[in-house]
Amino acid sequence: MQPIIKALAGVLLLAAGSAVADMPARADGHAPIGVMADHYHRRGEWMLSYRSMFMDMQGNLSGTSSISSDEIATTVPNRFFGNPGQPPTLRIVPEEMSMQMHMLGMMYAPTDSVTLMAMLNYLSNEMDHTTYQGGTGTNVLGRFRTETSGFADSSISALVRLFEREHARVHAILGLSVPLGDVNETDDILTPMGMRPTVRVPYPMQLGSGSWDPILGASYSGFGDAFGWGAQWRSTFRVADNDEGYRLGNEHRLTGWASYAFRESLSTSLRLEFIDRGDISGIDPQIAGPVQTADPARQGGTRLDLGLGVNLAGQGALAGWRAAIEYVVPVAQDLNGPQLETDSVLTIGIQRSW
Repeated sequence: MQPIIKALAGVLLLAAGSAVADMPARADGHAPIGVMADHYHRRGEWMLSYRSMFMDMQGNLSGTSSISSDEIATTVPNRFFGNPGQPPTLRIVPEEMSMQMHMLGMMYAPTDSVTLMAMLNYLSNEMDHTTYQGGTGTNVLGRFRTETSGFADSSISALVRLFEREHARVHAILGLSVPLGDVNETDDILTPMGMRPTVRVPYPMQLGSGSWDPILGASYSGFGDAFGWGAQWRSTFRVADNDEGYRLGNEHRLTGWASYAFRESLSTSLRLEFIDRGDISGIDPQIAGPVQTADPARQGGTRLDLGLGVNLAGQGALAGWRAAIEYVVPVAQDLNGPQLETDSVLTIGIQRSW
C-alpha cells in the first residue's frame, strides 16, 4: 500500500510545479471533504485530489435495536439450513470491521458548462468474527479475521452546470460506476465444526459490485458573506446482475451542509447525510454459510449521519491548494439485520487546482 500512497503524493506534488496565478478562494468554496462531485470548474481548469477515508464498525443491530452475539448465534435463522453442514442458526458472528479507502480524483473542464471527473479507488477491509461450537448453545469455538484489499469500483462522471449566480450554483451529476473491484476474493475461515477452509468471503468483504452502474444526482451550493450552505442528491442504480449471479442494492444519498468562514483560508462545516441502501438481488452460489454477511437479504438499511469538518484554502503562494478533514458519526441507523453498525467515518483530503 505504501508505494501507492507515495505515487499519489507524487502526482499532487508534480501539480504544484504547474504555473498558477494567485487565485484567492474561500475555504468553504467547496463542500465538506466527505461530499463528492460538489463543484465544477471553468474552461481549461484542472484539479487533482487525494482522499483517505476510514470507517469503523462494531456491534450488531437488527432494525434499530442492538443484538448480542450470543442472541444471533442462538435465535437468528440460517437461510442455508438444510444444506450439508449448515446449522439452523447463525453460528459465525461478525464482531467488528474496519475499512480504509484511498481515492485519487481528477477533474478537467473542457467548457464552462461541463466538468469531467474520474475517481480511482483502493480499498482495504478487515473483519473480526466469533465462531460458536457445533449447532446449538453459546460455547465459543474460536475467533478469526478475514482481510481483502485491492482496487475497488471507481467512477467517471460529467458535472453539467444548470444554474449560476454570484451567490448560488446548481449542477447535474451524470456518471458511471466502473467495476474495477474483484467480486471473487477468498480467505481462510473457522467453521463451527473446527475446520479452516479457504472460501469466497461474503458480500461486505468483496471489493466491488461486478457491474457497470449509472450514477445520477444534482448538487447546489450557496454563499453569503461568512456563511455557506449546500445540498446534494446522488444515487447509484444497479441495473444488471454481475457474472456471479447477483446485483448489489441501489444506493441513495441525500446530504445538506452549512459552513462558517472565520477568514478566507479557514472554515468549519456541519453536515447531515441520509443514506438508503437496498438489499442484494440474486445470490452468489459460492457464498454460503452460517453468517449474516452471506445472506443477500441482510445487506440493506438506512442511516442518518452527522459530520463536523474543517476546511483550509491556500492563499498567496499556496493558492490553488486545499486541505480538509471531516469526522462523521451516525445519529440513527435502521438495518436489515443483524448487521454490523457503523461507529464513525473519518475523511482527510487534499486538493490542487490550476
